[in-house]
Amino acid sequence: MSAALLTLGLAAAPAAADPWPSASRDGGAAPRQAGTSFRTATEIEQGQRATASGSTGDYLYWSFPADTGQRPTVRATVKLPDTHAAQTWQIDVYDGLRRRQACQYGAQTRAAAADTPSVELACVLRTVRAWSEPWANDPLPGTYYIRLTATGVPTSDLGLPVDAEVRADSRDIGGAAAVDGSLAEPLVPGIATKSEDQQENAAVLAGLQPQDGWASGRWSDRWVWTGMGGVLAALAGVAGYALTRGAGRPVRVPPSA
Repeated sequence: MSAALLTLGLAAAPAAADPWPSASRDGGAAPRQAGTSFRTATEIEQGQRATASGSTGDYLYWSFPADTGQRPTVRATVKLPDTHAAQTWQIDVYDGLRRRQACQYGAQTRAAAADTPSVELACVLRTVRAWSEPWANDPLPGTYYIRLTATGVPTSDLGLPVDAEVRADSRDIGGAAAVDGSLAEPLVPGIATKSEDQQENAAVLAGLQPQDGWASGRWSDRWVWTGMGGVLAALAGVAGYALTRGAGRPVRVPPSA
């Protein structure tokens, strides 16, 4: 019983991991530009800070990979000009099918009062699933797009220079989010047009993938929970039999003389 409970504790450990990893995977210089559309989105790794300079009214795009069992969080900071009117900034996240994904929580849209030096935004997505119904809008493994822009900007502020910084991180939810199914391929633009040998390299429109490769449909700690549940049930059955055996035997009373 002690060994079984210890194994259950180890299986649950990934779900309690720090949701905001402090280590950055910046192998080299961080990207210093952003795309202007889905097709030209700048690719970033999870945990990598990216910066870009633009103008108020522009659409800024980045993309990053997210895999099964991850709960991505996107953060953005916009440094505004010294003098400006009231503005509203918004960050949106789209999946590989360019479906806008809803934020569980976070300041996805924020208003900046006149002459405010900066504005910060955040979007915590739902957990990425390995499989979903065709009609559902669940997050699926693949490429995710970040779009940052200002809405409701006065004409006088259009074109003013701004500096933006974005970062995407994920919390590993583990087997708690496992489902009975998986996609044939992750939702990476262009991957379906490549052969199996070519898929190991960059896809047509998005070349980044998780550090350990795509894990959709592979083993998860859900199997540990299921197996240990069966072991505990068997132990409980043996213990119950040991406690109750013989209780139902009839008591023989010797005949009186």
